[in-house]
Amino acid sequence: MKQHVHGSHPDIVKRLKRAEGHLRRVMAMFDDGRSCLDLAQQLHAVEKAIAEAKRALIHDHVDHCLDAAANGGAPGKTTKSVLAEFKAISRYL
Repeated sequence: MKQHVHGSHPDIVKRLKRAEGHLRRVMAMFDDGRSCLDLAQQLHAVEKAIAEAKRALIHDHVDHCLDAAANGGAPGKTTKSVLAEFKAISRYL
């Protein structure tokens, strides 16, 4: 299988690792008996961090992959397939 790596992927992985560490701390907060408000706030922060990573990935895909395909930079991709791919990935926005 061909690797599909963008320049933004290492930064996205860093974001996800930070979110993973934060999530581990939130789980420890449950063990420590922290208040529901504290837990909800921290879970919201984790959720936002993951959403930002997803947004960065999708925007990068649109900026690079779909732009290249739409402008003839991706052999074998038709306008119809580019539109279908855009519709598919936009479901995750």
